[in-house]
Amino acid sequence: MAKQTTGGAGIQQAGFDFLKALKKNNNREWFNAHKDDYLRALQEVETFADGLLADLSTHDVIETPSGKKSLFRIYRDTRFSSDKTPYKTYWAGGFKRATRQRRGGYYFQIEQGASFVGGGFWGPVADDLKKIRDDIAFDPAPLRKILSSKSFTSTFGTLEGEQLKKTPRGYDPEHEGADLLRYKQYLLIRRFTDEEVMSPQFRKEAGKTFAAMRPFLDYMSEILSTDSNGL
Repeated sequence: MAKQTTGGAGIQQAGFDFLKALKKNNNREWFNAHKDDYLRALQEVETFADGLLADLSTHDVIETPSGKKSLFRIYRDTRFSSDKTPYKTYWAGGFKRATRQRRGGYYFQIEQGASFVGGGFWGPVADDLKKIRDDIAFDPAPLRKILSSKSFTSTFGTLEGEQLKKTPRGYDPEHEGADLLRYKQYLLIRRFTDEEVMSPQFRKEAGKTFAAMRPFLDYMSEILSTDSNGL
């Protein structure tokens, strides 16, 4: 197991200050003039992400090779968007679980007033969604046990994600798991205040949040990596 590193405990004030200024000046001229500020803030976020990766690696196998590689580009793709501002006003990164037997992933987003640590399944393909729903239709009790556990409710509150208004076609609308069958996404989200993000305890809390996802991710992984006979 990887040892927990000591660096990158939280996000520094400078990282928030840069995002705040960028939100007011979201244009290439301003960004280019403040490129050094961006690079300094980015380095701090990379250090934080390196720490998160080290923490994750103590209890899971992660394919993402480094904190730097986990981070998403700050440059927006505006080709098909009505919003033509060129830059994102948040830091974000994701970690991919390794091998086909470990499904789902981990994500963090740092944004003034809207920071969160999350994970799960953002856009399951049709085949994966059917496997999940078929398992719920067979017996929703294992998933309900996870979602009602003290660890889950105290960390995430409830399962989140887009839902259908009605039970999907092919499933009994009166089924005891009908509410779970309506999900199109399966997301675990814990939100943090700006003060919590800048606290020295933030990395520890983010790591605890990722660890609390494991029962859910492992349950889903078993469904998605085996056939209907459990093979």
